Formats: sequence, C-alpha cells, structure tokens
Amino acid sequence: MDETSQRNHLKAYGITYWVLDKGYKGSWLLNYRGGSFLLPDAQEIRKECQIRGVGFEVLSDGEVQQLLAEIASPSQNMETVALEKAPKVAVYSPQGKQPWDDAVTMVLTYAEIPFKVVYDEEVLSDQLLLYDWLHLHHEDFTGQYGKFYGMYKNMPWYIEQKKDSEILAHKLGFEKVSLEKLAVAKKIKDFVVGGGFMFAMCSATDSFDIALSADGVDICETMFDNDPSENNYQSKIDYEKTFAFKDFILERRPEKYEFSNIDMTERRGVPFEKDYFTLAEYSAKWDVIPSMLCQNHTALIKGFMGQTTSFSRELIKSNVLVMGECQINGEARYIHAQKGKGFFTFYGGHDPEDYQHRVGDEPTDLNLHPNSPGFRLILNNILFPAAKKKHQKT
Repeated sequence: MDETSQRNHLKAYGITYWVLDKGYKGSWLLNYRGGSFLLPDAQEIRKECQIRGVGFEVLSDGEVQQLLAEIASPSQNMETVALEKAPKVAVYSPQGKQPWDDAVTMVLTYAEIPFKVVYDEEVLSDQLLLYDWLHLHHEDFTGQYGKFYGMYKNMPWYIEQKKDSEILAHKLGFEKVSLEKLAVAKKIKDFVVGGGFMFAMCSATDSFDIALSADGVDICETMFDNDPSENNYQSKIDYEKTFAFKDFILERRPEKYEFSNIDMTERRGVPFEKDYFTLAEYSAKWDVIPSMLCQNHTALIKGFMGQTTSFSRELIKSNVLVMGECQINGEARYIHAQKGKGFFTFYGGHDPEDYQHRVGDEPTDLNLHPNSPGFRLILNNILFPAAKKKHQKT
C-alpha cells in the first residue's frame, strides 16, 4: 500500500473486506509500506485482485515470518493488527436523488464494499443494532434544512425536501422536524455509546453535536418550524451533551449558510495552492486506534471544502484526538474519540477530490483517483471495526 507499488489503493480495501466476508482472516500491517494488508494466499483471492486491478505480492511462509518479526521489533514503529470479520455497514441517507452526492457512498461503491441505506424510520425503530458502522450522510440534525434557506428557498428541490421532511416527522409522531431529528440524533448517540462506530463528514459533524446540545431548546426560526426561536437560547445550550465540541456560538441568522463558529470555512485564510493538512504520527504499538485511522501512503493530504470544512481547535473537547491538522492556521480536519463503548470520527469537508464541491455539481469519478489519500482516510474507518477487539480499547 505504498505510493509506488499499489495501483489502486481504494479497491485494495474492498479486496480486504471481500476476503474477510469470505471467512478468511487477515492482518493490517500498520506503518509497513503505507499500511499494507497481509492476506492468505488463495487462488480466488489472487484472481479477485487481478479482476479489480489491485496490486499484490506473494510471500513464502519464511518471508512472512521474517516480516512479522521485523514489525514486532521494539525498534520499529509498526504493528500487526488481526482483522477478524467484515463489519456490517450502514449509511444514513434519505431515499431519492439529492442535489449533492456523498463521498462515503461513492467510495464504498467504488471499492465494492456492501452497505445498507437507513434513514429516520430505521433509526427510530432501533435497526442500528444490526450494524457495526454508521456513516452520517450530508445531513442537518437541527431541523433547519441545512441552512440552505438564504440561497435555495425558492428552488424546487428545497421546497420538496422541506415538505417531505415535515410529512415524515408527522408520520413518526413528531410536531416538528427539529424534534424528530433530535430523536434520531439521540438514537445514534445510543448506538455509539453502546459500542457502535460512527463516521460523519461535512455538516453532519457539527449539526449532530448542535442538535444534542440544544435538547429541549428551540433554536429554529419561523421559516423552519412555523414559530420563533426561544429568547436567549444561546445561554441554554448544554455542551455536556455533545460528542466533540464545546463553547461554540450558534449562528442566529437564518439566511446565513452556517450553523455556528465551529466551522472555519469563512475564517480560514488558506490559499488554494497551500491548502493541505498533515496527519499526526502515532506509536503503532501503543496508540493502535489512531494509527489505524491514519494509515496512508502520504502524511500530507490535499485540503477540500464543504459546508463544514474544518473545526476550530479551541472548540474541540480535550479528550478528542486531532488526527489531521492544517499547519498554516491550526484548524482541525480529522478528529476522533471514544464515546461510551463506541467510537466516532469527524472528517471536515465534502469531497476529498473536488476542492469546492457545490450543490448540483456532478459527482467525482473515482476511476480518475484510485490512489486518493483523502478517500483512504474514509476507508480506514470502514475497516476499523474489523480489527480484533483488543485493539479497540483505549
């Protein structure tokens, strides 16, 4: 999985998933040649690699033992992690075509990793118990319809989505969309606390935490829920209820395409040609989890924007790891922490290979980016639940 040898990094994850799903065992060789995978030598695995265009090397038993001994050496910042089973993957996303695409759904499809789409009905009926891993699609859990009001309130897709959301909320027994989305967010929180793994990108990150913090507080203006917000609602926000963020100030203006000051999009001051972030380096033997999540063939990742591009460092809780950081302004791009028995990862930005993806733009063709380091970070998170349980403790 190094930069020069692997023809298709993204599909290599799909091969590894396929091998585990077939009942084989495998290993993740952390920090060895870009985080390579050690898989059994079976004819059907070789054939599948050839079909999918994934590079591989065949090692003798003696060479494998020598390699594992090298990795185990205390002098090497490497580790072998056993991969035991293919995780059951769910993507939280509404039915029907959206005016934006989703990086996780795209890369799962490209890597040929199977997943199920769930939405509010499935979440509220406790169907998350069927899955190990959940991705939150570009979503607004605050009931403000993505803060698209200012730019898109007269667009047919916005009007239709607002109507569909209200119908669904009423069908599920809620007076308001904000109340229904809060109930969904709390179910997802329970999923994580109970041992699940949650991955979120773009606006699903901060809107999730904001919804939890505003439990019992009306922060929605009249155009969103047909009545005014509460007076002085900022003072009623409870940061103890959030996963990652603290002390943030909500954006009160309904026409403003922003939820709070968590996001750095408008304050970044980073020119396009210098927009990169750096992955943190961890001890593979002692900090196994962040080492898994940061495996890559480069530590320098191209920046990319979104409604929520990055996270203000001073608003991140002290127990949250900042695994990716822009060196120019210190903004956090990739963060992770344990919550109860489970884990979550937040990844800022919308599409790792489309710098400024806009509503209505065509989705990225990953055939043009088979070695994308930005998309690799997503797939690291997919394989994390496959690791032997001893590696999922902090």
